[in-house]
Order: sequence, then structure tokens, then C-alpha cells
Amino acid sequence: MALFVKTKSFLDETGNLTRFAGRFLSLGIHAPYEIKEFLSQCYMVGYNSLALVGLTGFIMGLVLTMQLQPSLISYGVDSQLPAMVGIAIIREIGPVITALIFAGKIGSSIGAELGSMKETEQIDAMEVSGTNPFKYLVATRIVAATLMLPLLTILGDAISLFGAFVGVNIRSVTSLTLFCAEVFQRLSYSDILPAVIKTFFFGYAVGVVGCYKGFYSSEGTRGVGKSANSAVVLSSVLIFVIDLLAVQITNLLGLN
Repeated sequence: MALFVKTKSFLDETGNLTRFAGRFLSLGIHAPYEIKEFLSQCYMVGYNSLALVGLTGFIMGLVLTMQLQPSLISYGVDSQLPAMVGIAIIREIGPVITALIFAGKIGSSIGAELGSMKETEQIDAMEVSGTNPFKYLVATRIVAATLMLPLLTILGDAISLFGAFVGVNIRSVTSLTLFCAEVFQRLSYSDILPAVIKTFFFGYAVGVVGCYKGFYSSEGTRGVGKSANSAVVLSSVLIFVIDLLAVQITNLLGLN
């Protein structure tokens, strides 16, 4: 019985989330557009996350290089270090880690913000005043998250590669020009394009889940905290699921 109840609850939640995402696709892309709110959300979602993404990316590149370098030296292939680190960061580690940080910061923020507005009846007040809260609050945040995460990923990858360059120079000496040449010599469009494209889906998932959890928050102030927490957990799981699907699709297309 308990398994049946949990399965039913999971299916209901999946259906509601899918319906919510479909509502955005049917209503959010049509005029009128909330341009001012959208630009404000791009600033909040993108610019305010840059410092955290940059710091994490730099440490990630530095640590990855310092961990790999001794092993590669022992096998006599330390000259391949820049290429290996570059491919690992750009194809997989950079997009996923950036998306997880984005989910933790932005997903929880959106869930808590909309949940608080729901509990204080601000969303109901917007409906009474003639403003469509779905287009003003939800559509702008989803589009902003979808567009900003790819940009953050590209910047995070660049900073991470610089961290890898610093890590290489801790034990040896190489120039930035030579390091970049060795990295990009081994990269191809089939490495870069799938990694960038899937970040749009990561951002969309984070935006949809955060807005859904906040928009339908309940249980008062306790529900606001639950909305923020569940938004992070669910969006993080979806990021891994989307990444798995992306890997399978690129394999089928022969891009790996």
C-alpha cells in the first residue's frame, strides 16, 4: 500500500510538472512580453551567479590538473595533460558542475521567492490587478535561466582552463599561448557544440522546477523552505538525467 501511494504521488508530481512546463511553452512565448522583468531576471540569474561560477571553475581546473599531473608524469605522458584536462572540462565536467551550482543558487532562490509571494498572497493580488502572474513571474525566470546558464558555462569553462594553466605551472613551466594551443588542438566542434546545447536544457529544467515548486507552494512559511529545498534536489536529478540522455544521443549521432 505504501509503495502504491508513493508511486501515485510520484506520477502525479511528474504529470503536474509536465503540465506546468507545457503551459509555459503555450503561454510564455506569446505576446505581450515582460521585457523589463526579463532583463532584470537576466541580471539576477546571470551576473549575480558569475562570481560563484568563476571561483568554482578556477578551483575545479586547478584541482583536476594537480590530481592528474603526478599520474601522467609517472606514465611519461605529461605532455598530454592540457588536452586531457581541456576535453574533460569542456565536454562534461564544466557544464554539469556549473549547472549543479546554478541549481543550488538560482533554483532555490526562485523556489523561495515565488513561494514567499504565494504565501503572502502577492500572486493573487497580481491576478486581481489584471497582471498575468504566470507570464510576469514564471515565463521571465524560465527564459532567463535557459539563456544565462550557457553563457555562465562558457565563462566557467574559460576560467577553469585558466585554473588548469595555473596548476600545470605549479610543477612545470609553460606559457599560456602553448597551453591554449595544446588544448584547442585536440578539441573539435563535436566536443563543444553538444556540451553547449545541453546547457540550454539544464537551464530550462532549473527554471521550470524552481518556478513550479514556488508557484504551487503551500503549508505557510514551512512550505517556502520545502519549495526551495525540493527545487534544488529535483533540478539536480534532472540535470543528471538530461546529461545521460545527451550522452546517448551524441553516441547515436557519432559525435563522441
